[in-house]
Amino acid sequence: MNPLDAPPEFLDVPPEEQDDFYSDDDLFKIQSWGADLSFRELISRYDEDELVKPELQRYYVWDKSEASRFIDSILLGLPVPSIFLAKTKNEKLLIIDGYQRLMTVRDYVKGIFSKDGRVFKLSRTEKVHSRWRGKAFAELEEEEQRRIRNTTIHAIIFMQRSPSVGDTSLFQVFERINSSGRTLLPQEIRNCVYQGPFNSLLLKLNENESWRRLFGKELIDDRMRDVEYILRFFALSSDQILFDDDPPSRISLKKYLNQFMDLFNDQEYMASFESKFTNAISKAEEAFGESAFHNISQTDPNHLVERFSPTLFDSVLVAFYLAERDGKPGIGADSAKSRKQEILRGEEFQRLLSQETMRVPNIRDRIFRMYNALFSE
Repeated sequence: MNPLDAPPEFLDVPPEEQDDFYSDDDLFKIQSWGADLSFRELISRYDEDELVKPELQRYYVWDKSEASRFIDSILLGLPVPSIFLAKTKNEKLLIIDGYQRLMTVRDYVKGIFSKDGRVFKLSRTEKVHSRWRGKAFAELEEEEQRRIRNTTIHAIIFMQRSPSVGDTSLFQVFERINSSGRTLLPQEIRNCVYQGPFNSLLLKLNENESWRRLFGKELIDDRMRDVEYILRFFALSSDQILFDDDPPSRISLKKYLNQFMDLFNDQEYMASFESKFTNAISKAEEAFGESAFHNISQTDPNHLVERFSPTLFDSVLVAFYLAERDGKPGIGADSAKSRKQEILRGEEFQRLLSQETMRVPNIRDRIFRMYNALFSE
């Protein structure tokens, strides 16, 4: 693992989950082809919402000097690096790599530099040819304007042919070729490739005040770890994980979350999902306060460690969801805390929180042990 991607100190993540990796044969069940597209066509597609930027890339990041040198290269007739696009299920093209280049040309043709909202004139630097130094697009000769619009850029386009659901190849291709300047964490990539109502709901729920207090970080995590845990709650409280008669023996959490987000990315599920999470998180806070997802110290069982434990989060929050579903009566704070403390002192439960955490029998065991500890008569 890249040290920059290691979880921060406020997260107590089991080693197995830190090193989660999977190789999926679906990655090779894709069709890819090349196409030479003019900037005129790409700008038109973008304006008509047929060429879509990843939600992660909310901001244009090139400075005026970088952007000017790229326009200068086009005017000089220099080759433009290829871009990567993915064809989505709704026949749109998602920009996987090349967003800064495409937006630079669009901004210049439209006349406004996105980064500062001012008229886009090329920098007055010696790195830009003197013929068009300091000029806006409208100030170029008509021949030069046509040269920019008609310049073609080679696009490598791919789409997954099979299976029709559980599109993990898009995730993996994005993970491998994106050149945004930093290694993206899994939820940052999902935020790009699984755009839709589910992603929007996750971002909304991440601002829930109870969740912010129980997660232990008032500010939204800019690496989207907090968003991933909300998705994790939905995925690990699914019937497939909890009640399926023939479940997988083990899951890759990264792959399973990808498939779950893709499968349920439909508006029809959103109301029930929102109610499910907000009810469970509210009741967990009522019962435990801000220590709901804190484990006991391994050296002092009477002391809670002030770190968010993902596996304890699963156990507690899914237990509250199940109690609501089963119509169990509420539990008082004093009773809840003492019952939680008692189960946390158990050696076997601690093993379930820290070892082989993605074996499905262990997931079930830690959830139902917590459910029974909190809500049994």
